[in-house]
Amino acid sequence: MAKQQDHQESEPKLEADRLECERVGLEYFQTAPCKVVASQEIAASPDRIFEIFLDAVSWTRWAMPITGVEWTSPFPLQVGSTRTVHMRGGMTGWEEFIAWEPGSRMAFRFNQTIKGGPEAFAEDYIVTDLGNGRSRVEWTMAMTFSGGSKRMTPLIQLAMRPMNAHMLRKFRKYVESDPALEEA
Repeated sequence: MAKQQDHQESEPKLEADRLECERVGLEYFQTAPCKVVASQEIAASPDRIFEIFLDAVSWTRWAMPITGVEWTSPFPLQVGSTRTVHMRGGMTGWEEFIAWEPGSRMAFRFNQTIKGGPEAFAEDYIVTDLGNGRSRVEWTMAMTFSGGSKRMTPLIQLAMRPMNAHMLRKFRKYVESDPALEEA
């Protein structure tokens, strides 16, 4: 189920290529200068949604920027577990989970990214059981930009709203297609 995904972009090998990010907590989702929220009702149980969250390959099917996910902590996951996410354009996020409640919530932050990346970045997924095999997924992406991007925060946020809504719709369609998941 949680197969490692090979990434297509080369990972920065040197520590000098990495930027330390602010180690934010759950309160950051209330205070971040840039926050984008999307929500979808999905015909799947919370347990099934979390099975798909755990599948490294699945992330590449619906989250357009992601080219690969590598779990760097053993299963079962918990707060403090880590993974590395590779994205288009050579972006890499070294992530740590700050919430892990199977079937209801997961949140993670970047501990490091590549130079030129955000000062802080975190995502929160809240899954609500609606009964009858249906769930609501609320996805919050929060970030603090640096340099010239900081001045562009309002425009970036405006552009990201429809992009994140589109990705969450892709997630819904992917989940509802009942994909077979790879075994670890």
